[in-house]
Amino acid sequence: MIVAAIARNTFREATRDRVVTGVVLFGIAAMLLTQLLSPLALGEGHRLTIDLGLTSISVLGMLVVLLAGSSLISKEIEKRTIYNLLSRPIGRPVYLTGKWAGMAGALWVVAATLGAALWALLALRGHAGHGPSLAQAVYLAGLELTVLTSLVVMFSALSTPVLSALYTLGAYCLGQWSGDLRGFAHQFPPGIAGAIEVVANLVPNLPIFNMRSLAAAGDTTSGFHLGVASGYAAVYCACVLCLAAAAFESRDFK
Repeated sequence: MIVAAIARNTFREATRDRVVTGVVLFGIAAMLLTQLLSPLALGEGHRLTIDLGLTSISVLGMLVVLLAGSSLISKEIEKRTIYNLLSRPIGRPVYLTGKWAGMAGALWVVAATLGAALWALLALRGHAGHGPSLAQAVYLAGLELTVLTSLVVMFSALSTPVLSALYTLGAYCLGQWSGDLRGFAHQFPPGIAGAIEVVANLVPNLPIFNMRSLAAAGDTTSGFHLGVASGYAAVYCACVLCLAAAAFESRDFK
């Protein structure tokens, strides 16, 4: 119940944030502007629309994570509301979990809204049949943003908003190239290669949430892929939140 209450308040604050509203409007406008490039796509305008539309969901969602999520905890500290919350019988792990759930819920709304706008645009172009593949791609994008939310909550609980945003952005970039990092590690001596592989294994494996190519072709992925991606996101978020809670317990707000 306490987690749900914190999540609900965080969700309300996030969805009322002008940053979230601006990102959604900008994303819809960007999808409309991509139609100007359709004549250059040589009859593949719908593929271009899907690819750029799904990319905008991922990138703009990440922007929301950086701008709104990086100040989740510090904002409470500045307003001194965290003192009232933690003075009650509310565990710090419960507090962090509620914050993560509320912020993740807001990002799912952003992803779903932009996904619905993208499908509506495709339907107007006569490609409404891409709905199933588009729904799967948006679902995976939502999982990706959920994982990134757990990271920004952890960094926000331990550092300043600027550093939290930078750490999360670094994890996002490394996560996108995690597979390349593993291949790149073999070009170095064993000591350095081991360190690079450790980093590649610690950052989130974000390519597992990417099915833009399949969606652009109108193809769906397998249920196994969706299950593995869902399980991976759940386990990764749980591990990150446990680390965040352990570190947050030792933080002194006096």
